[in-house]
Amino acid sequence: MSSDCEQINPYGHDGRHKSQQVEAMFDNIAPAYDFMNRAMTLGIDKSWRKLAVNLAAREESSKKVLDVATGTGDLAIALAKAMPRASVIGIDLSEKMLEEARKKVAEAGIADRVVLMPGDCLSLPFDDATMDVVTVAFGVRNFENLERGLAEMRRVLRPDGRLIMLELSVPQSRIVRPLYQIYTRGVIPMVGRMVSKDTSAYSYLPASIAAVPQGDDMVRLIRNAGFKSAVYRPLTFGVCTLYVGQA
Repeated sequence: MSSDCEQINPYGHDGRHKSQQVEAMFDNIAPAYDFMNRAMTLGIDKSWRKLAVNLAAREESSKKVLDVATGTGDLAIALAKAMPRASVIGIDLSEKMLEEARKKVAEAGIADRVVLMPGDCLSLPFDDATMDVVTVAFGVRNFENLERGLAEMRRVLRPDGRLIMLELSVPQSRIVRPLYQIYTRGVIPMVGRMVSKDTSAYSYLPASIAAVPQGDDMVRLIRNAGFKSAVYRPLTFGVCTLYVGQA
């Protein structure tokens, strides 16, 4: 069963697979990515990541953490700081995003515990049951095949390991939703065109958020991927959702 978000591509029907388009898009916007993240969320994305990190850090026995779609490394770095006994691996399709992440890891002085490498979420380069925690922040809507990506994250998790996932979502409130739509469909693309050389990226963003499975629908997909249980929690009026799956 395919998801609507798999049909939403950054550059439309230009002949490339979604994964190839996503890689190209993030290569293009890598220098502006962190600035746009802070601007789009008014800095609230930091509190969302902190919540995910706190959940991961509760797993005191965790020695190996995988951050999928690590981007410029914000979550991987925060995980390493909060879990000093754990090693963190961050993978991403985009080499340009990884370049930005490597600079930040070096500045943080944690290059000995954070490994950054290119990798495809649909074919993770790790053996079965080798990870204690898998995280992914704002990345699953970019998966070319969401069910396969979830199944791969389940595959590499040890029994009773935990998936911690953040994804942007559409508020359900009749008061908040119209304001959200004006902001995401009008303001964000306009600012994105001013800051980034890629004019398509920030139009793709609201379209992909609207199309990705949310709430109970995402929980069903997580459970169908082999997780024993899954729960979700809306954050900040529902503009972001935290999902937790137990392997």
